[in-house]
Amino acid sequence: MFFKTSSKQIYIDINNKSAFKTLTDTIYAFIANSLKCGYKSIVFVCIGTDRSTGDSLGPLIGYKMSNLEYKNIYVHGSLDNPVHAKNIDKVMEYIRNFYDKPFIVAIDACLGKADHVGYITIGEGPIKPGSGVKKDLAPVGDMYITGIVNFGGFMDYLILQNTRLNLVMKMADTISMSIKYVLWKISNDPALSSLVCSSNA
Repeated sequence: MFFKTSSKQIYIDINNKSAFKTLTDTIYAFIANSLKCGYKSIVFVCIGTDRSTGDSLGPLIGYKMSNLEYKNIYVHGSLDNPVHAKNIDKVMEYIRNFYDKPFIVAIDACLGKADHVGYITIGEGPIKPGSGVKKDLAPVGDMYITGIVNFGGFMDYLILQNTRLNLVMKMADTISMSIKYVLWKISNDPALSSLVCSSNA
């Protein structure tokens, strides 16, 4: 769970009929622009832990994207191998050392205002994982996708533990499907496909 470090963000109500289109259009704009600007790989860092219902959004999304078969597209963080406070520094060091000019998409759960529960936020710049529950970790991401899974402000650990799995799963489905659609769309764009298509795609 995080607090954002960028003020530029878009709120998307997951229950709105246009949520999927707005989400895919926004993600596509970010990723397509990053490839045009010289980034050579796209890395999704799905942050969280399956030990807390509210904080399991990232690992669930990573699990749902674990079968991606695109060149230069990488996913870190899943139910099997979560990225969390204890290992995120090592994961980020690995990404910086082994991937060619990575554009990093940070994916995480967060707490927010009561009337924003069920919203997905997308923004430019990094987030600070763990700061929502008083952990001091380095900022992560060139952009972020987050899900507001519950309201915050008091006993945040307990709130995360008592978040409804139904909401988290619905967000995980929507975000993972949106990303998959965006990558498919990019792979069919003649100007961008050479950067993400494998030889057998």
